[in-house]
Amino acid sequence: MIVDRSLYDGQLLLKAGALQDAIFNSANFSSIATDAQGVIQIFNVGAERMLGYKAADVMDKITPADISDPRELIARAAALSLELGTRITPGFEALVFKASRGIEDIYELTYIRQDGSRFPAMVSVTALRDDQETIIGYLLIGTDNTARKRAEEALQKAGALQNAIFNSANFSSIATDAQGVIQIFNVGAERMLGYKAADVMNKITPADISDPLEVIARAHTLSIELGTPITPGFEALVFKASRGIEDIYELTYIRQDGSRFPAMVSVTALRDDQGDIIGYLLIGTDNTVRKQVEAEQALLDQRLRDQQFYTRSLIESNIDALMATDPRGIITDVNQQMESLTGCTRDELIGAPFKNYFTDPALAQAGISRVLREGKLTNYELTALSREGLETVVSFNASTFHDRDRKLQGVFAAARDVTDRKHFEHKLQENNVELASAKAAAEKANLAKSEFLSSMSHELRTPLNAVLGFAQLMASDTPPPSIEQKISIDQILQAGWYLLRLINEILDLAMIESGKVGLSKEAMSLTEVLLDCKAMMAPQAEQRGIELRFPSFESLFFVHADRTRVKQVIVNLLSNAIKYNRAGGTVTVGCEHDADGHIRVSVTDTGAGLQPDKLAHLFQPFNRLGQEAGAEEGTGIGLVVTKKLIELMGGTIGVDSTVGVGSEFWFELLASELPGLEAEIPGVAPAHGDGLATEGESDRPRTLLYVEDNPANLALVEQLIARRDDLLLLTAVTGHLGILLAKQNRPDVILMDINLPGLSGYGALQMLRDDPATSHIPVIALSANAMPRDIEKGIDAGFFNYLTKPIMVREFMDALDVALQHASRLSVVQPE
Repeated sequence: MIVDRSLYDGQLLLKAGALQDAIFNSANFSSIATDAQGVIQIFNVGAERMLGYKAADVMDKITPADISDPRELIARAAALSLELGTRITPGFEALVFKASRGIEDIYELTYIRQDGSRFPAMVSVTALRDDQETIIGYLLIGTDNTARKRAEEALQKAGALQNAIFNSANFSSIATDAQGVIQIFNVGAERMLGYKAADVMNKITPADISDPLEVIARAHTLSIELGTPITPGFEALVFKASRGIEDIYELTYIRQDGSRFPAMVSVTALRDDQGDIIGYLLIGTDNTVRKQVEAEQALLDQRLRDQQFYTRSLIESNIDALMATDPRGIITDVNQQMESLTGCTRDELIGAPFKNYFTDPALAQAGISRVLREGKLTNYELTALSREGLETVVSFNASTFHDRDRKLQGVFAAARDVTDRKHFEHKLQENNVELASAKAAAEKANLAKSEFLSSMSHELRTPLNAVLGFAQLMASDTPPPSIEQKISIDQILQAGWYLLRLINEILDLAMIESGKVGLSKEAMSLTEVLLDCKAMMAPQAEQRGIELRFPSFESLFFVHADRTRVKQVIVNLLSNAIKYNRAGGTVTVGCEHDADGHIRVSVTDTGAGLQPDKLAHLFQPFNRLGQEAGAEEGTGIGLVVTKKLIELMGGTIGVDSTVGVGSEFWFELLASELPGLEAEIPGVAPAHGDGLATEGESDRPRTLLYVEDNPANLALVEQLIARRDDLLLLTAVTGHLGILLAKQNRPDVILMDINLPGLSGYGALQMLRDDPATSHIPVIALSANAMPRDIEKGIDAGFFNYLTKPIMVREFMDALDVALQHASRLSVVQPE
């Protein structure tokens, strides 16, 4: 009789519709049912609560794809197309494609509420079929641990919805009779718990597959909460539901094999037409992944706290006064050295203007403005004034820092006390008047030589600008050039760039020998430079069939050197290793610490190698080793420049070679104990566009004014800008005309030649800066004056950027984009 009664109860649960009603009346799951075309027909209360829409707002109007993240739909369609070997359209088809093929499907996507907010949802999709197995719609059940949906009565009568839920393998659905004996155990429960339905139906209760200690604890907690004794066991699992209270809780399920997993369980009482309880429905989801995520998050939080403690300890242990400011120059953080320098506490300093603690506030604020404009400031001298009136001469090094979205956050600065050094320098100046006079004479001679080199550079680069510029334009024309034309264009570009490299090498050697090479030695990441060189040289190696091998860089390497010159050295060594290698050979780059506090970089090729008597001539000017047969061209001074640059940076360079095996070129530089400011501060990087745009910026063309007297250069830039639909170009052939056009049209960015007739580019820049109507406009120099001191002079004069001729199209376009974005930010980032 007991078995017969249990069978009767199970049938009663289904026929009475109580189980179905419980699912659709639950607010813990969103139930969205569509017709065969995907148009929403049912949108239950759980969906309303979870998504913020009313059912009337969406039924017969939109598909579930309209409330899902469109980028995720595109990605899902692409992934399924690859997985299933058929093209799937982004949209509703991507949500239900597997289900339409009879494949049970569960996935995670982002739902978008009516108010625009988003939340992740786990969605189970099942096709709804009629008695003839024809698809009449789809059911999407989503969880955010908040609600389950009410279904449409039309689909309920068809019976397809109920069958879809109980056939889902993604949720455990366990239904019991009033006494708690399991009557229904769906495929999801079988998969999750390892039991077959026949093993548990009419035999046990859900309490028998739950952690007994947790069941006892739950009974005790509920007894206190509800003020009534509750028996440990099944009653503890369903007591709230039996009182009409929607209940969801976490407990540990025990599988048939004894293993355990955390589950989130929703319990609902099942009632007949008279409202009497005839059983209970327990819907469970595996909570293992969420628990793992929570554990990982807790570990990450602890690591973050440890990192913050480490960072603070590092800052406080620094011998320099360290501080951070926001973009307006307001102090946001300091270390104890800054407190000592100013005689103020940390609380007094934070929130105060940076400029208030120096004898010349305007000069201090100018330093902040310069960092914001250029991204970096080195050896900027100020005199700090303490509360007690003590003056201290300090040298500032500063840079901007950004968040992970590359949004400007402020300035980080380090101030070192150089008072004693300044006193020492003053004494030296007093005692070395004659030496200074002699040095001045030498400087005058070197200046004359430098002026000649600068003039020579300008005269050589100006015609090359037109040659290379128009060749790059022809190479990227639409329609593209023919094969014969492309071959000719490639030869022009190859010859032009080769000529430019020869000019650079000759001028580099001349500058080195005249003592005019400026080096900016600082702690720099050798790892980053090597990776940059790898990307730069990969196309050349691939073209010659050479394999490049770089270390895995499991640890970072920092050296005290000039970043630009180190990159020049590595590129030269890699270029030679590729050029003089055998077909199909390899170039191997090594990087390691040695025992003397240096870092050794090696470049090894598999070329023919050199005889010992020829190695001594490698670093001599104008040698032609390896070029006797005329296979390769060059000035023969590349390695000479490389050797001199390494020695100027305090390093050593050498070569080892074996005939028939190959050669190894190596250099050593002093290792740096600490990285520079850029490496210490997360998010600091060279200035690039950060994607900021003011309201309406994308809706209007921007204006570029180009001041240039050379017709070929004007024509080249006109063709470059014509390829962009977001820029309007104005041109002027003199500095005075450029200033007039700038005042009349207020361009977003100005491109300025230096050697203009009458008024030079520097004079035009000064007049633009002196006029409030144009002082805010970023001005980019574009000049054939390409010596290092020319570039430094231009930046010091106030140019936003300094580009050299010949134009490299990509570099030119990137520089324009950065300047345009800077112009957009001016209303957001304004120094006091």
